[in-house]
Amino acid sequence: MADLSVEFCGIKFKNPLVLASGILGVTADSMANVVRCGAGGVTSKSLWPYEHMGHPNPVIITSEHWMLNAVGIPDAGPEKAREEIARFREVCDAPFIANIVGGVMDDYAQIASEVATMHPDMVEVNISCPNVEDELGKPMACSIGKSAEVTRLVKERLREAGSEKIPVVVKLSPNVEDIVSIASSVLDAGADGITAINSVGPGMVIDIDFARPVLANKVGGLTGPAIKPLSVKYVYDIYKAKKCPIIGTGGVTTGRDAIEMMMAGAGLVGVGSAVWLHGPEVFGKIAEEMNEWCDANGVKKISSLIGKAHENR
Repeated sequence: MADLSVEFCGIKFKNPLVLASGILGVTADSMANVVRCGAGGVTSKSLWPYEHMGHPNPVIITSEHWMLNAVGIPDAGPEKAREEIARFREVCDAPFIANIVGGVMDDYAQIASEVATMHPDMVEVNISCPNVEDELGKPMACSIGKSAEVTRLVKERLREAGSEKIPVVVKLSPNVEDIVSIASSVLDAGADGITAINSVGPGMVIDIDFARPVLANKVGGLTGPAIKPLSVKYVYDIYKAKKCPIIGTGGVTTGRDAIEMMMAGAGLVGVGSAVWLHGPEVFGKIAEEMNEWCDANGVKKISSLIGKAHENR
């Protein structure tokens, strides 16, 4: 069997598959169960510096090809997060990535300071959710200047808390004219890596029997298998330009999908909608399929595939 372990920003993962933010990343038990099912690491649901209610139901509609969600990033606040993260640490030694979010700059500053005391292995900065535009306006990932400012602010607060060694990755939006320029701005501002991509859109589904949008929020972010060609392309573009650590996420449901994402340039592969559609056991299935492909193709170490597609341009 191939060696599926990878090192990302100095952190060792037993395999490159990580739970993407937004799915099951709320309680210690649910996150630990994802690891038992085969994930190499987990990412929390987005953490706010205060309780955030999110959107009313219905918030999700799915098909076999896509998911449209407008959950609205609900969160119980820092104290609940502190409790669950501490419990996760007690029962599981897999790497933990804390995803943080905010509506304004000060929110990011506050939650970065809070999260520093929770001692995550990595911080992922969500500046790119498309389904809260009515509440918060255009995501900060749509602005080169704001993307860089958030990054500098988070790094500064971690440094002030004595946690400057915690790697910071910034989660980018596909809904921009030039994602490479945004990636460059956050890397220049101190980010250690990139997560690409967040959901596409927002999009809409209309119930033709009632002649109204299905989601209570009317619009939501598009994820699932349908967006994989986009996520692979954006990961490829960022890696080609910057050769930086990348968590590639968006539409991965099989071992072949995960290998494709790694060949584009991803060092870790985020899995989200597939967990909703197929259960947390999908991690073990994807890892098994990756091993089978590696064995069939003489690959000894999965890490040797990172950026492989760039060698054959």
